[in-house]
Order: sequence, then structure tokens, then C-alpha cells
Amino acid sequence: MIVQKNPYSFEAFIQKRDGYDFYRDDSFLQKLIQKYAPDEWETLDKKLLEFSPKVSLRWRQMSEEIARPQLHPYLLHYNGYNERIDRIVRPAQTELLEKEIFGEGLFTAQTTPWERFVKQYLLHQLGEAGVLCPIACTEGLIALIEHFPDHGYPELDFILRHCREGIDGDFGIGAQFMTEIQGGSDIPANLLEAVPEGRYFRLYGNKFFCSAAHADYAVVTAKIRGSEKVSTFIVPLWLPLGKPRKKRNAYYINRLKWKLGTCELPTAEIDFEGSLAYPVGPPNRGVAVAVGIVLTLSRLAVGIASAAYMTRAVREASLYSEFREAFGSKIKQFSLVAHQLNQLTRTAQRTLAGAFKVYNLFVSLGCKLQAGLAKENEPPALRKQKFQLRELILLQKITAAQETVDVLRRAISIFGGHGVIEDFSSLPRLFRDAVVNELWEGPRNVLLTQIYRDLARAAGWYNPDEFVADLLRGAPADKVKELSAKLKQFLSRPFFNDLTTEGMQTAAEWDFFCSELFNTYQEQALVEVERGISK
Repeated sequence: MIVQKNPYSFEAFIQKRDGYDFYRDDSFLQKLIQKYAPDEWETLDKKLLEFSPKVSLRWRQMSEEIARPQLHPYLLHYNGYNERIDRIVRPAQTELLEKEIFGEGLFTAQTTPWERFVKQYLLHQLGEAGVLCPIACTEGLIALIEHFPDHGYPELDFILRHCREGIDGDFGIGAQFMTEIQGGSDIPANLLEAVPEGRYFRLYGNKFFCSAAHADYAVVTAKIRGSEKVSTFIVPLWLPLGKPRKKRNAYYINRLKWKLGTCELPTAEIDFEGSLAYPVGPPNRGVAVAVGIVLTLSRLAVGIASAAYMTRAVREASLYSEFREAFGSKIKQFSLVAHQLNQLTRTAQRTLAGAFKVYNLFVSLGCKLQAGLAKENEPPALRKQKFQLRELILLQKITAAQETVDVLRRAISIFGGHGVIEDFSSLPRLFRDAVVNELWEGPRNVLLTQIYRDLARAAGWYNPDEFVADLLRGAPADKVKELSAKLKQFLSRPFFNDLTTEGMQTAAEWDFFCSELFNTYQEQALVEVERGISK
């Protein structure tokens, strides 16, 4: 019997998709860079043309390979000599990918903020890949030490140099261990205890959600013995010269988390049993320090990642629609598909334009964040700009992270049944990573509450009308007026503890309002790019 072979091939689609250069072939990204970093354009363009092929080809292939379930990290508690080592086993390819990306020196003094931003955006198109969370955590750790230069600990200067500039080609990796089982996002509920020992501290207790558990150093929140207030510490995760021998700094890894997404990233439950720790920042102000500096930078990273995930998903769905035929036509020629792709493209572009605009404000303020709300003794204009940045980062995090999940889901649908096949495209993995990003650094409800409290506290010195007008400068006047009126109405009737039908309806309206406010900001950012309005 002759078996007839089906000659159908995906080769044309695969070649086009895999031959796409994330930077060289993205004219919209280039347009954004020319708008926001015109003085760096020529130099940055050359650097990105050299950097992008690594991301688009080699690192893309590596990130896809290490995503296979059989290569996920696992924990080896003991060695053959019955010694407790709690070794996190990761594939050699993951470690190589991490080494190569960190080896680019994203945080060195020679790397400008815009170069770092665009390179991180390109990297985020790989998904989390076991590397991008550590990148964000390392940036937060660096910023924390730099924010308090008079810390008085030579060890922290060494850690800063290791993470920022590298030592003999080896770059230190940072992590953030803040969450505890009883509190989750409620950092003031931390129970981890910091016991003074001379100028140093020893940590005792449990952290329940520790991502990048394989890192070199971690930012850890704890309460100093005798205090009910949280302080911030940096903890070396290895004893001096202990990393090659797997000698940890007096803590144990109980288990690795089984997560929906970011599966290449080891996330652990950890018991501290006297770990040496260095205090950073004012004692008992750890919540403001950790949230205002470290978590805020991570939230900024979520905004960049959201734009990157959307961009890759929409690009690959568009390429597939140009290749795939159904019922005698390319699927892009069906009006429903064309409309869906137009919507997804618009969402991805306004998300990226908004991310550039938010980052531009961050750069204009010297790439500096602060613990808590803006200081009263600052010039009013500067104080208001810092407050805008704080709220924009929160608004971007909740809005972009939520929309990314929807964009990924809709982009997957364009592939039909192939959309859910894990080795057909990266979209299922990006979808799962995007769901995790919604929760990282504060879930939506927590941040919605924080935004409301911030605006209510600032209303006495930053009129809500003025705040909305400043945020949406250039947007249609009627829209600005409408959103200003809504904000004043919300601030006039606190509702977070109101469990009546009216209170819950108001809460739902607040949720929608915050997305509407930031979507308007994004749309204006996109209009400015399209019209070539200078920054």
C-alpha cells in the first residue's frame, strides 16, 4: 500500500519569523529612540545593531530550549557525604545564557540609561527566561546601595562594584526576599527578625517567596529585635569564597515553588538561621525604602516587559496571518482577523510609547527614586514631578500587565490550534510569564489601593485637577476635564472598607478609572510619536 505524504510545510513562516531582527527590523522602536534620545541616536543605533542579533538569534534559541519542562530547575538537598548543600540545579545552557547577558554590563557606568532601557526591552522579548527577573532585582539592589552611599560598610561597596561593574568578568546577581507566608504584599506584617551583632545583624525566620534564589546577594526586609517597624538589609547568599563549594550564609532552602509561569526561574522558600546581613537605609523605614526604591524599579521593569511581550506576540501573529491560508485565502484577508491584528498592534504600540514616556520622566529626574512620597521642603514643581513618576509607574504596572495577558490570549487565537502548542511558538510561555507579571511586585488590588491613598494624601498640595492636567498634557481637553471630575468625585467618597452594593460598585469604577486614565496617557504618548512632537 502506498502511503501518501502531506507536502504542507511551515518553512516559509519559520524562516521569516526566525530571521526577524528585534531592533533592525522594528522601525517603530527606532522612531521612539530618535524622539526620546536624539543626542544618543547615532551611537545607540550602532550599539543596538550589534547587540540585537544576539537577542534575536542566539539568546532567543537558548531561551526557547531551556523552557522545556525537563530542564526546569530542581533542588538537591544533600551531597553524597550527607552534607546539606541545597543546591539549585539549572541546565548549563541557562547558566551560560545568564552569564552572557549579565556580561553585557547593563549597569556599568559606561552604559547610559537609554541604552540600558532599550537593551532591556529587547531582552524582555525573550520572556523571563530565568534571567530577566534577576536583571530587575540586580538593578534594584544597585539603586538601593547607591541611594545610601554613606552606609559605612566596605562590604556593601564591594557588592555594589561586583553587581554594577563586575569583578574579573564576573557580575554579581541580585534578588529580593520580602514576602512572608502570613503577609504576602503586606510587608509591615513581616516577622523575620534581625538580631544586632556589633555593627552587623543576624537574620532568623522564614521568607516564603524568594525569586532568583540562586543569586549572589538579596535585598531582605526584617524587623530589628525589639521593634515593630521593618528595616531593609542586604544579605550575601554565600559565605566568603563559599559559592564554588556551595557554602551558604546560614540559611536553608526548603523547596522550590511550582509556578504557573517564569518556570526557568528558581523561586524558593527559605529559612534564615543566623545569616549575616548589612543594614541599608534608615532603621525602621524599610517599607518605604524597599517599596519606594527596589520594588518601584521592578514595577518599571514590568512595564517594559509588558510592551516587549505584546510586541513579540503581535509580530509573530501578524507574520503567521500573512503565511497561513484557510478556505482559499490568507487569514490576514479576513476582516475579523485584520481588525483583531489592527487592535493588537495599536495596543502594543501605545504600551511601548507610554513606557518610553514614563521612562523619559524617570531619566529627567536623574534616574533617582525615593522612599515614600515627595519631600515637603522640595521646590513645588520638582515635588509634583516626582509624585507624577511614582503614580505613573504604579498605573503602568497594573494597566500594562493586565492588558498583556489579554493581548497574548488574542494573539494565540490567531494561530488556531497551533497557538497552544508549546514547541510551535513562544506565545504560550509568554502568556504564562505575563500572568505572573500581573502579580509580581504587588497584585492589582493592592496597587489600586496604593494609588488612591497616594492621591488622597497629596490632594492638599497637588490639586487633582492639576495632577490630571499635568499627566495628560496635550490630550483632548474634554477628556482631561472628564477624568479630572471623576477623580475628584472618587476622592470625595472613600470606599475601600464599604461592603455595601454602592461601595463595591464604586470600587469597580475606580478599577476601570485607573486603566482609563493610563490608557489616555498612553494614547497621547502614541499620538506624539506619530506626529513627531518633540519631548
